[in-house]
Amino acid sequence: MKQYLLSVMQPGGGPPGPEVLAEIGERLEAFHQELREAGAWVFAGGLQAPATATVVRPTDPDGEDLRVIEGPYAEAKEHLGGLCIVSAPDRDTALGWGRKAARATTLPIEVRPFQGGTDD
Repeated sequence: MKQYLLSVMQPGGGPPGPEVLAEIGERLEAFHQELREAGAWVFAGGLQAPATATVVRPTDPDGEDLRVIEGPYAEAKEHLGGLCIVSAPDRDTALGWGRKAARATTLPIEVRPFQGGTDD
C-alpha cells in the first residue's frame, strides 16, 4: 500500500480557545482510532508554532557550508500545523481519510502521496 501525507493547514491567527481545542482533540482522537482500526494508521502529530522553527540552509553548491536561521522558512498566512501519515490502497481512499481529517480539525487538509509505491 502507498503512504499519503495529510497536512493540516493552520491559519496564522493562533489556536482557538480551550473549549474549542478540547472538542477538536476529541474528534481527532476518534479519527486516529478509526485509522488504527482500519489498519491505515502510520503516524500523526501536531507541530509547535512557526516561530519555534529553525532553518538549516546550505550556502554553497556542495552543501558543506551551512547557515542556521531562527524562525520559519517562510512567512505565510497559513502554516503546517500538524500532519498524519496514512496507508491507503489508492488516492480515493486517501482523500476519504483527508475528508475525515478536515471534519475533525475544521481546517484545510492537503493530501499528498509519498514517492514510490503503487500509484506513481
